[in-house]
Amino acid sequence: MKIGIIGAGNIGGNLTRRLTELGHEVSLANSRGPETLADLIAETGATAATAAEVAKGADVVIVTIPERRVPDLPTGFLDGANTGVVVIDTGNYYPQQRDGRVADIEEGMTESRWVSNQIGYPVIKAFNGIYANNIIERARPVGAPDRMALPVAGDDPDAKQVVMDLIAELGFDPVDAGDIDESWRQQPGTPVYGLDDDANGVRSALVATQPGRTAQWRAE
Repeated sequence: MKIGIIGAGNIGGNLTRRLTELGHEVSLANSRGPETLADLIAETGATAATAAEVAKGADVVIVTIPERRVPDLPTGFLDGANTGVVVIDTGNYYPQQRDGRVADIEEGMTESRWVSNQIGYPVIKAFNGIYANNIIERARPVGAPDRMALPVAGDDPDAKQVVMDLIAELGFDPVDAGDIDESWRQQPGTPVYGLDDDANGVRSALVATQPGRTAQWRAE
């Protein structure tokens, strides 16, 4: 597949490494410009791009940037993508630590519903609770007893399946976590956030989650 990634931090960088290793054609953009990506491009063979052009011809676009930066994405950045492009949101809302107050999220909107509203396109929430190093270090073949599972939430079953298949290819077991308005079950502060467990463990953690953001994950 052709995959565009917006964000070259820890998650975006390691997804670039793994996806190119698997043979996908990856274009990568960050906020500082293509020239700052030279080392990662040389390492992986990905293509550097701007945020305005990274989705051109893409089947999948991964948005992996701080929540506060989402409204700054170029208008129409998905216009050149393939019809039916699947957009993955890996982000988390960190109001005290990084992002400041986002009123809609504070009032109960899920983080990924807010992202979807900002970009004007539906998203699938995935990879938001995995430690970046685990993208490389915890990948396992199908059937391995210690294969880690990751929750996936979204409204479009076909788009969700594309993401679940990609997660399986990367070496993890995908777990359907419901629609995008159920994605609060995998936001920061929940039992599944950062969890290293198998599919049954992830399902149990999703069920055990209580609604409402704890004080650590609310704006002061």
